Amino acid sequence: MSNLDRRPAAHELGGLTATTARPVLDLLPGKEVLLGESTRVRRLLPTMGRRLVGAWAFVDHYGPDDVWDTTGMQVPPHPHTGLQTVSWLLEGEVHHRDSVGSDALIRPGELALMTAGHAIAHAETSPAVHPRFLHGAQLWVALPDAARNVAPAFEHHRELPGFDSDGLSATVILGSMGGATSPGAAYTPLVGVDLALAAGADVELPLEPDFEYAVLTASGGADVEGTPMAPGAMLYLGTGRRSLRLRSDGAARLLLLGGEPFDERIVMWWNFVGRSGEEIAEFAAAWAEHQRFGEVAGFSEDQRLDVPPLPPLPLKPRGRER
Repeated sequence: MSNLDRRPAAHELGGLTATTARPVLDLLPGKEVLLGESTRVRRLLPTMGRRLVGAWAFVDHYGPDDVWDTTGMQVPPHPHTGLQTVSWLLEGEVHHRDSVGSDALIRPGELALMTAGHAIAHAETSPAVHPRFLHGAQLWVALPDAARNVAPAFEHHRELPGFDSDGLSATVILGSMGGATSPGAAYTPLVGVDLALAAGADVELPLEPDFEYAVLTASGGADVEGTPMAPGAMLYLGTGRRSLRLRSDGAARLLLLGGEPFDERIVMWWNFVGRSGEEIAEFAAAWAEHQRFGEVAGFSEDQRLDVPPLPPLPLKPRGRER
């Protein structure tokens, strides 16, 4: 998925010095962003309060949207470098195509994991005939310096492991939890878990104290460590936690994201993750000149997303927090 903001902010982020070295309960403010022709998303990361959770660098939550009489999601070809995209659907279908030849229809509960590495281009669209509702999350994972130039690749895992406990049904998207390990490739210690809570659920999850965590409420309402959360809210939990208590009066879906604090400084602008402003400018020029990223079959040249104007001023160093 692309950042379609025509004036995207440039962020320099990472490093351990600004990591919250204790448990906290910080409700992160999101903002509404138009994605493609008709899909509105809640952008929860990066936000004014925080720019990374482990290596998780970008979180968009969208829907549930009634797309029966619309074209649904329409995100044309666009580039990525230095990151992984994680597409997670709760409702609907999305057609993924990319410049390494992948062509896959993604459905709820399936992991679509694209490793941009050196460079890739892809498009995500709703099929012409699609389910009525579209609901999901798009997440990016920053790649560490040792892996940011790996060959681009796409993984489509139709079945994922999980576990059940006290009114909870968990699906492990990336990393490991509860004895279950995702088949998806990860380049830093991290975890992503879909948590489906039944009405009346009251459960305590084990956590890694060296990880930092955040919880996104995808649907329904839930109580996270005593904090009531409405749909579309995201709560940053800090580090140093060994467990997490979740309660819900009604059915709810949550996403738990976590990982070791990312100790490298990176620059993220538009759809690129690099290490300097000069490198970001090189990526932008390469996309504009049809170099490096390849082409996505089935789209004409005028359907490609154009690179937004680069920031007029040099990048200012910013940490993991505002």
